[in-house]
Amino acid sequence: MNSVIQYLNTDLDLTSADDLTELAETFKAGGVFPIHVTRGDDGMWYATFETNTQHTEPEPNIAAMLAVVESLVPLLRSVWAGCSRREFNIGYNCGREPWAFNQALSAGLLGRMAAAEATLRFTLYPVREPGL
Repeated sequence: MNSVIQYLNTDLDLTSADDLTELAETFKAGGVFPIHVTRGDDGMWYATFETNTQHTEPEPNIAAMLAVVESLVPLLRSVWAGCSRREFNIGYNCGREPWAFNQALSAGLLGRMAAAEATLRFTLYPVREPGL
């Protein structure tokens, strides 16, 4: 199998002691859709979001999600700030080709992420052999 390395998507993952349903509605109205918004057995709220349009690099997806964060009204900005996890998770398929692969996030976007007090995580998905 000779699969290709590729960017898959970027999720925004949140964890909070506060109810995230109203924040999720605001994200949805801004074109960032909730994959799930649930209250766990531990009493914490967990939410994962994605943009409707996936691009070939993560920057446009993160920028779209940050635009919603930056437009939050004070009450919802407080909910955002109260999250114990505010994480952009960039996913890649780890193929065998090409020999080198790179993508970048601009200094401007990294500054916006820092201002929003968000973290960055990378998830690398392994190549799976057919039938496994």
